[in-house]
Amino acid sequence: MGDAERRGGTAGRSSRLTIAGRELAGLSAEKTILLAVAIQLFIAAFSSFLVVGLVSMYDPGALGGAEVEVAGAGDAVSDLERAASEVDGASVTRYEDAGAARLAFERNAADAVVVADRNHEGRIVARVTAPDATVETTVIVVQLRELLRTYELNERADRTAYLTESPLPLPERTGSSPYFTFTYTVLIPVLVFLPVFISGSLVVDSITEEIDEGTLELLRVAPVTLGEIIDGKALAAVAIAPGQALLWLLLLRANGTPVANVPSILALMTALTTLVVALAVAISALAPDRRAAQFLYSIGVLVLFGGATAMAGGPANAVARLAIDSADARTTALVVAYVAIAAVAYAGVRRLVAANGFGD
Repeated sequence: MGDAERRGGTAGRSSRLTIAGRELAGLSAEKTILLAVAIQLFIAAFSSFLVVGLVSMYDPGALGGAEVEVAGAGDAVSDLERAASEVDGASVTRYEDAGAARLAFERNAADAVVVADRNHEGRIVARVTAPDATVETTVIVVQLRELLRTYELNERADRTAYLTESPLPLPERTGSSPYFTFTYTVLIPVLVFLPVFISGSLVVDSITEEIDEGTLELLRVAPVTLGEIIDGKALAAVAIAPGQALLWLLLLRANGTPVANVPSILALMTALTTLVVALAVAISALAPDRRAAQFLYSIGVLVLFGGATAMAGGPANAVARLAIDSADARTTALVVAYVAIAAVAYAGVRRLVAANGFGD
């Protein structure tokens, strides 16, 4: 009896590995998946270059410091010149009137125009002219914003003596780099979690395609159980995710972005992959039609990760804290909790589908 059980267990493991190998071999035909992996590879390999352009959208202020020539005019332009001396990369050239300043702008002698005049109430009104949407517009607008902010602060400081009440002090600015923030809170979580979504999509495609073509019934005729079929497909989908994530993290390191706690990050993403694969198996069982299953899977993943992101201990937050080596005991506990939840979810889905089948 013991020998029979051991032989059965060995055969079961062999069947699972055979099915998993068959799934992995079929990935070469999945052009959409290969394209997604290629895009991730490109992002990870050239992250040090891409992050500069991406940060310009994420935080345009990070582009400050570029050389911008401003044509200034008006009776309050002297204060604008003083503000420009305090802003790196900004310079103001005074013109006799607004027309002369705009003419210089039209002749490309200046990047922007600022006409600053005092009205009858003593307030300063600044009219700004900047170029239309071009490659340089973002840089110019960022520098103009910094120049006008400095201009305003100087005016406020000069008029403090005339206030009847003291203004509230402003909080000090943090010194965090936008490149650092973007890399660890956006780029790394995206590269870590994209393989998770891909693995779930693979499972949905694999199961629904086999149902459509009738090959799933042929597998069931073979000496394998439905549970072993599920395990084999899930094993292939879960196995490729950590490998992708590890490659992306190593490429980030090669590009000068240090990533701490890589084993913990991989454990977390493997748990999430298992959870998403369980969701994919459940959806394939409920909706064997391929299009319907992919639609439901997309909605389910959005709800799952959207809800998790709204939580204080969401996966993205946990990955960011682990990557910058600021994880505490709570973060470690969350990783363990995700692993436990994923194991329970997969075991439950496997048991239900093995008992009831797909679309039965």
